[in-house]
Amino acid sequence: MDSFYFSAASLRTLEKFLPNNTWVDATGLVNWQRSVKSETELEYMRISGRIIEKVYSRIFELIRPGLKKNELVAEIYATSINGIDGFGGDYPSIVPLVSTGIEAATPHLTWNDAAFEVGAGTFFEVAGVYRRYHCPLSRTVYLGRPPQKFLDAEKAVLEGIEASLDMAKPGKTCEDVAKAFFSVMARRGIQKGGRIGYPVGMSYPPDWGERTMSLRVGDRTVLEAGMTFHLMPGLWFDDWGLEITETIAITPTGHACLSNVPRPLFVMN
Repeated sequence: MDSFYFSAASLRTLEKFLPNNTWVDATGLVNWQRSVKSETELEYMRISGRIIEKVYSRIFELIRPGLKKNELVAEIYATSINGIDGFGGDYPSIVPLVSTGIEAATPHLTWNDAAFEVGAGTFFEVAGVYRRYHCPLSRTVYLGRPPQKFLDAEKAVLEGIEASLDMAKPGKTCEDVAKAFFSVMARRGIQKGGRIGYPVGMSYPPDWGERTMSLRVGDRTVLEAGMTFHLMPGLWFDDWGLEITETIAITPTGHACLSNVPRPLFVMN
């Protein structure tokens, strides 16, 4: 009953032409079966992680004042689809998200043809994709000298990520991971609510999330080896934002990050 591609009209058609059937809502049934990945699936996601490493290397290489956002996004697409070491990339379920300055006060904004300027931060939310398996990753770039509020938020998020990762292990719950992050935010005087992550894997547009559990307070789903999450503790304020994220796999003894891109704020003076 809750599906991207199953409409109310579809249900009425089924009921009309199969009147003797009993219809049961199976929302999320298949998604929950996908929550624990096989080793082959994990390998596909690790390849996606290598692709996103290459994408960020290209971003850091090219970004500069005067470069238009659409020109950089074109390079992001080319790099990700070209893939790495013979593994061809796939198209992502969400287009590259590129928010600068006051735009970064809200998530999920796409690009435009404006040029990057000195004195503004930009966060990127993009994914490497191999055979439909996604490895999303966000990093933030600042052109110029970052204000202290940026540096303070960066330190808080980096500390919060480490606290969450310490809890990301079998036997812990989604809530445990979220509470670890929120405790750091509270100690640093930053208000942050909602979820800080969600499961990812094989997907098609319009979303790369699996729409089952969430890394949030109140979700007591127990973590199991083979589960994969986008740990996504973004901070959005009135006129700026910061995103530093990781895609992780729960292992038998803890967790593993599926890509290796430096987390700290990327500063270009």
